[in-house]
Amino acid sequence: MLTQKVSPNITDFVIKKLPYDLSSHAGLAFIGKYLKRVNVNALIDPKFAVRSGVANSEILKSYLALLCLGKSDFDAIESFRDNAFFKRALGLGTVPSSPTLRQRMDAHAPSWFELAPQMNQLLLGSRINGQPIDFGVLACGYTPVDLDTFATDNGGTQKELVGRTYAGVDGYCPFAVYLGSLGYCLELTLRPGVQHSAAESEYNFERALPMAASLVATPLLVRADSGFCSLKLMQEITAQAGALDHEFAFIIKWNPRRAPVEAISAARVADTNTVWMSERAGKRECLWQEALALDGVGSQANPARRVYRLPERSTADLGFRHKHGNPLLLPEYTLEGWTTTLPEAFSAVQVIELYCDHATHEQFHSEFKTDMDLERLPSGKFDTNYLVCQLAAVAMNLLRLVGQNTLSEPNAPVRHKAKRRSIKTVMQEWMFKAARMIRHAGRWVLGLGESDRGFAVFERHYRQLSGQLSTK
Repeated sequence: MLTQKVSPNITDFVIKKLPYDLSSHAGLAFIGKYLKRVNVNALIDPKFAVRSGVANSEILKSYLALLCLGKSDFDAIESFRDNAFFKRALGLGTVPSSPTLRQRMDAHAPSWFELAPQMNQLLLGSRINGQPIDFGVLACGYTPVDLDTFATDNGGTQKELVGRTYAGVDGYCPFAVYLGSLGYCLELTLRPGVQHSAAESEYNFERALPMAASLVATPLLVRADSGFCSLKLMQEITAQAGALDHEFAFIIKWNPRRAPVEAISAARVADTNTVWMSERAGKRECLWQEALALDGVGSQANPARRVYRLPERSTADLGFRHKHGNPLLLPEYTLEGWTTTLPEAFSAVQVIELYCDHATHEQFHSEFKTDMDLERLPSGKFDTNYLVCQLAAVAMNLLRLVGQNTLSEPNAPVRHKAKRRSIKTVMQEWMFKAARMIRHAGRWVLGLGESDRGFAVFERHYRQLSGQLSTK
């Protein structure tokens, strides 16, 4: 007969409401300091003043704080209406109600579209301890500018401009531009679900590329997939390089469209000078490149060229569990290409490797959709959701700055070694940190737990933001 044993280590607690303020979101103290340097109040209140009630700067700061906590729903603000720490950390006179937050963003959304780029410019141009932000330079000396769209599922709703996306779901296709290898977001622009990737992207380039050039001194490498294989977009990148007097290069995956892929493959196979490299039994590939005469693309020193890769498979790849694949009656060929303006010193292999590194941006898309709860946008109005996405780019940069300046320090909470901390990790370690707010000797004290192993780095970074953060 089995007997159930009761663990002697379980304690029966007395649940009690304490007479002082506790917060489970101590990391908002960092967010408040960064927003103070951006000076949201000066950006919005003089132009969009209110006679009474909640100031418009308080609307924006409250919603940015929600996004930094992974909450995009307007109703989430109700949990903070009576939270004294939330008010003091963000410098709020009043925390807006959910209806006020929604109605104010609905009313002002189009006129606030330019605020997010201004905040990003100020935020990403800031210095900590006199040092500019490290955006993550590639080993080749270029700073990447990765751009792409991603699909969000908003099916089953009547939201404005929801449409069938390329991913086969009803929703939107936001356009994101990331600077550097560490995931700083220059802009997140909402698009209808049916809009093609390349459509109107030149307008995004007009905003994002000058911002990128103003933030880094290194050459910039724009990387995009085949959805952006457009002569107009390549010309826009070259034009921006000339107008900004900044070195730009790009790698854009080739879209074959009506190219005679079978004829090209047959010609390479028949050419006795083709050099084939074997990856495994039953698979080999060859690489080559050719110069392109594209009007208004590249320069005389670095003209446009295209790198090609042609894999040949004579056996079907059945995965790692099968030692040998099934033989094919006829070989299979897949032609790939990448258009680039990188100097000739970059070999075909290096160009392909640099493009493959572009795939890291998919992790940043995931952080927007899951960690920041932007899979399903909160409003039924397109303009309001557009503003939400723009503010989400600012929130991601706020969290990225906190993570990069704290979680890699020697006395930071224990984590595996990494160049970049995910947004989820930043939320878990800092945003959701418990603290007690105390009024003592005319000063406000934010008390962390005695056993908090992250106290030293928390205190140090807050001190840096209080006295040693300046702008360029």
